[in-house]
Amino acid sequence: MPHLAKRITGGSKKSYGMFARAAALEGSGRDLIHMELGSPHADTPMPIKQATIDALLAGRVHYSHFQGLPELRAAISKRLADSNGLDMPPEQIVVTNGLTHASFAAFMTVVDPGDEVILLEPYYPQHLGKIELAGGVPVFAPLDAANRFSINPDLVEARITPKTKAIAIVNPCNPTGRVYSRAELEGLAALAIRHDLVVISDEVYEDILFDKAEHISIASLPGMAERTISMFAFTKSFAMDGWRLGYLAAPADLISGILKITTSDVTHVNTFIQAGALAAVTGPREILEELVEEDRVKREIVVTRLNQMAGVTCEWPEGTIYAFPDIRATGLPAQALAERILAEADVVVEAGSFYGPAGEGHLRVCFGSQSVERIKEAMDRLQRFFNRL
Repeated sequence: MPHLAKRITGGSKKSYGMFARAAALEGSGRDLIHMELGSPHADTPMPIKQATIDALLAGRVHYSHFQGLPELRAAISKRLADSNGLDMPPEQIVVTNGLTHASFAAFMTVVDPGDEVILLEPYYPQHLGKIELAGGVPVFAPLDAANRFSINPDLVEARITPKTKAIAIVNPCNPTGRVYSRAELEGLAALAIRHDLVVISDEVYEDILFDKAEHISIASLPGMAERTISMFAFTKSFAMDGWRLGYLAAPADLISGILKITTSDVTHVNTFIQAGALAAVTGPREILEELVEEDRVKREIVVTRLNQMAGVTCEWPEGTIYAFPDIRATGLPAQALAERILAEADVVVEAGSFYGPAGEGHLRVCFGSQSVERIKEAMDRLQRFFNRL
């Protein structure tokens, strides 16, 4: 099995980053402030919990539909139509164990051994292992760093070969915090259509938007619904990361292949927690707005403070829960700087280079993972650290 072992471990080095280094220090008595993981600090809203408890107590504890509860998929179908401009009937929706599971099923369905998949760099590291498990080859196309990490179709097209099968995108973007414009997505869509490519679209941060930014699902553009797998989750929007609950919407001709993967690895998602998902999808919009407003307040603190630190400049993220400060003026490589911040300031941030060479010169700082008080303390520690530099 040496060939298989090589394929499985090839991308695992990119799975943990500074989290693994910080974990080795847990129990040492140090007061670490974690701002490296995209884990929401807020608790899951009570109406979602209560719906789940009610379903559990009502005995909804047995096998259910392999694609997800019919009533949940019907509600998701309506949400996608109302919010994303996607005409996806319940038959083209699969409820999954988080977006991670959705993307695993997508890559395993679409990618054959030897196929190339383009990732926009800085990229989301977890995509690497899934592509490699499917026998595919990740190919990196840089975002336009000089223009706020925008999508430049020429930079993407230069990476397309006869072996290219798909393009994977994250929008809103982790780690840069960009929300791609309609023009950017139209340029990418034109490439996909011209070269007959599948687009695998991670939209987990679709609801976390700031300053009137508009999220557009690429599958809503002309000619894209039939070639796009759109993936979503309750993880970030509703503070449900530990629930492991997401969904995908795909062309009808891909659903049987996707179900071959999902029914083989998990059969179906936990039955009673899908009642919580239904409460999230159909509940009042105010619940979601309150959670996003909390993130907006934290973004204000983090970006303002980062821009006051020596050697640091930071653009305002348009979406997500991440700031992506530029630290090139310090003269230090991103990984070395992240390690020094951990060692000297007890704050855990991720190196931009963790997301590929295009992320070098930056750090990724998660402002959604801590309380306001802890974020202020982290910024004080970072201020002292950069002043010493």
